[in-house]
Amino acid sequence: MGNSKIKVVVIGCGGISRAWLIPALKEKDIEIAGLVDIRRNAAEEKANEFKLKNVFIGTEYREAIKKIKPDAIFNCTTPEAHYETTMFALKYGCHVLVEKPLADSMKRAKEMVEEAEKRSKILAVIQNRRYYNYIRGVQKFLSAKKIGNLTTVNSEFYIGAHFGGFRDQMEHVLLVDMAIHTFDMARFLTGSDPVSVYCHEWNPHGSWYTHGASAHAIFEMTGGIVYTYLGSWCSEGINTTWAGNWRFIGEKGSAIWNGMEKFEAQKVTGRTGFIRKTRQLKISFPERKENSEGHYGLIREFIHCIKTGNKPMTMASDNIKSLAMVFGAIESARLKKQVKIKWE
Repeated sequence: MGNSKIKVVVIGCGGISRAWLIPALKEKDIEIAGLVDIRRNAAEEKANEFKLKNVFIGTEYREAIKKIKPDAIFNCTTPEAHYETTMFALKYGCHVLVEKPLADSMKRAKEMVEEAEKRSKILAVIQNRRYYNYIRGVQKFLSAKKIGNLTTVNSEFYIGAHFGGFRDQMEHVLLVDMAIHTFDMARFLTGSDPVSVYCHEWNPHGSWYTHGASAHAIFEMTGGIVYTYLGSWCSEGINTTWAGNWRFIGEKGSAIWNGMEKFEAQKVTGRTGFIRKTRQLKISFPERKENSEGHYGLIREFIHCIKTGNKPMTMASDNIKSLAMVFGAIESARLKKQVKIKWE
């Protein structure tokens, strides 16, 4: 596409679309050509907020796609709407960047991936955690095997989030809406994929959600790694970071990380004694560059890949493995037993 701008239509103009529009409007290669929402006033509000003049504003995404003929769609709709909107956009020749989770079922996710491959279009997911410098730094540290091959990974996510709106009534709200981030981080940090899971999901007394605000899960991963997840959307006080608290155990040492700048690692140096001597290891985080992390980095890479034909890091064909962890956990909680995880 050379130096021409990528024409984009935003479908879904609720609160989350702001997190997309702020970085998108800083990119010289993006032209926001349309704003669509089933509530016209929501699209109009975003147009006014971001001073977008002469853009299409409407309530029907099919009309917008047919009229504008965009290069790409930013799909900021609710999870149950991802399938319909994405499939239509792909069939009309659009690349699609979709809010997480990719789809509301594995069946639909597979069909979306297959349609994108059939049309030779990019279908990617907003899995923005992969684009933060702290996470990239930890991933580089672990992949260098400074504490040896990983054997065990534990993560904790505890935040009392009062969203209001559709999330309050969502089924499996923690697993579907938030755990997808942590599960994808686990895959990215360890370089492994899920094999099986046992999960217990519940809605604690005092929860302001309708269903499934807490969950504990044990995953078997490739490479013999065991990954455990403890999480809650209704945990008031002493919150973790949004990336969670982590412990990594390797054959030669361990590391703990708070999801941001606090990281500590020790490697065993002693060969005798009840508890062996260790030494502290240092980590080097990539330099933080303004407007390059999270949504900024992800959206920039997505646009670059449209222009160059490369594949972004959060391609749906890979991200479906993280989604499979979500639906595997849900199935395990329902059946009250360990289940195998499949995505093909």
